[in-house]
Amino acid sequence: MTITLDKIKKDEEVLIKRVQGEEDIKRRFLDLGFVPGEKTKCVLVSPFKDPKAYFINNNIIAIRDKDAKNIEVFYERD
Repeated sequence: MTITLDKIKKDEEVLIKRVQGEEDIKRRFLDLGFVPGEKTKCVLVSPFKDPKAYFINNNIIAIRDKDAKNIEVFYERD
């Protein structure tokens, strides 16, 4: 199943499928390591549920939900 990154819950790991959006935000995500084929995991959710922090390439990156909607991921529910 394909969803956007903002939809995953804490401790869920997903595989990045595609990064979309305006060229500047797309380039920023690619520079941070959010590239197709890379695994990422939600490791922290702020008290107000936005932003969330993701572990990728041995780094933790916080992203607002409105920006995370630009990242499509492969997701499997048990």
